[in-house]
Amino acid sequence: MRKAVYDVLDRMKIKYEVSEHIAVFTIDEMDSLGLGGKGEVLKNLFLRDDKKSSFYVLVMCKEKRADLKALRMKLCSRPLTFASEESLSEILKLQKGEVTPFGIINDAALRVKVVFDKDIFGFERVGVHPNDNTATVWISPNDLKKVVENHGNETEVIEV
Repeated sequence: MRKAVYDVLDRMKIKYEVSEHIAVFTIDEMDSLGLGGKGEVLKNLFLRDDKKSSFYVLVMCKEKRADLKALRMKLCSRPLTFASEESLSEILKLQKGEVTPFGIINDAALRVKVVFDKDIFGFERVGVHPNDNTATVWISPNDLKKVVENHGNETEVIEV
């Protein structure tokens, strides 16, 4: 799964660095690895509306909490909740702990909208998993957004 991400980045001539590490499933576990000096680790949440008709990957600063009611208003969506592991596997071909905006590479139907917290664009480099939670890709936030848009998925930048 990682190779597909690296292939896309290489094809688009995007600069990135990779840190290999043990499998991590939470931001706290990620922080315990001590990789913060390479950039800002991001929190990624897979969400859906109450009708299971709209799906979102929310990409945000790790210290923030997602207020789903406020997010619903900003996205003009139906009520939001966390998507199931089954939906994560079916739509993005990812498992629990692997949620990442790079998951859209597996979203052939372009069902997922990627929502970026505007604050991530204040960092030089951000870290996200390459569809595998045993590595972190360090990339500029603008290049990360470019990868999503190049794939064809809809994006939105909001204040979380």
